[in-house]
Amino acid sequence: MRFIGNIIEKLQRHPKRIVFPEGTESRVLQAARQFYSLRLGAPILLGDRTEIKKLAEDLNLSLEGIRIVNPAESEETENYARRFAALRRGKGLQVEEARAAMLQPNYFGAMMLAMHQADGLVSGTSHTTGSVLRPLFQIVKMAPQMTTASSCQIMEVEDSRFGEEGVLFMADCGVIPEPNVEQLADIAISTAQLARQLLGIRPRAALLSFSTKGSAMHPSIGRVQAATALAQQKARAKNLEAEFDGELQVDAALIPEIANRKLPESKVAGQANVLVFPDLNSGNIASKLVRHVSRANAYGQILLGLDRPAADVSRGSSSHDILGVAAIVGVQAIEYAKLYPGAGEKLPGEQ
Repeated sequence: MRFIGNIIEKLQRHPKRIVFPEGTESRVLQAARQFYSLRLGAPILLGDRTEIKKLAEDLNLSLEGIRIVNPAESEETENYARRFAALRRGKGLQVEEARAAMLQPNYFGAMMLAMHQADGLVSGTSHTTGSVLRPLFQIVKMAPQMTTASSCQIMEVEDSRFGEEGVLFMADCGVIPEPNVEQLADIAISTAQLARQLLGIRPRAALLSFSTKGSAMHPSIGRVQAATALAQQKARAKNLEAEFDGELQVDAALIPEIANRKLPESKVAGQANVLVFPDLNSGNIASKLVRHVSRANAYGQILLGLDRPAADVSRGSSSHDILGVAAIVGVQAIEYAKLYPGAGEKLPGEQ
């Protein structure tokens, strides 16, 4: 709770508008209620107004301060449909198809985000990752000069010896199944940038493997080694003050005693606060293991590399998890251009 408490304090000083496409989901409504009550900004729920009001009554929750938008009745739907059709004209999308897409909350929410009518988006409570990501990739797209979209899971464990006083940034746990060298380096850079923005610390990123500095041989190890070197190069080009090391086994990355035996000169080993996984299998499995076995507070997936801040939460998320993710997305929005210079400057369809 130390981590998310600090995030909440930051957002209270700069409140933001977060759109929740799954407005008829009870956990989302509870999170939105808390978001407003904690003075974090204005929550926007998408969905049928009558259904949301009935749900609020059943849960005995006030809708004060919560904006409700029904895409089927909104004055913006037609404008959004035209913009989406223009955006996807090269793919053969017709206005009628675009209009039907805008009736889907994830598409409508993505357009709100892209049009600066919301500062961040949080979805995924009752939708698959694909149905959350697809509208974002089609409408919001990549931030300027970014070629890799990925995700980060932020873990807060009870043992403060791990990571940054118990906080670990784990990536990519939700987007790219088999990242190549360039993508792996981008994941490391984006995650390190997020850690620096949220915590104000010097990121120490370990690019993980089943090998530590050549203790085993396999093509996948070479990929991690090359990605580490590229991440170091990209960090220098960006003037990003961060440390990157790899390939490292996870115990060498996290446990000082093991790190001292295996590579005592490393600035990352034994004290990593960013863990970069070699593929989605390992990242997704590890993040869920840590979350459930250690009863960690888990916040994610925070999406990285997009033109506007957004998150895809797990369908197993609690209202507390959703609130935490919304707060993180809000804090990202405060200075998003520092993460991705030029982000959010163009509206959908603009050249």
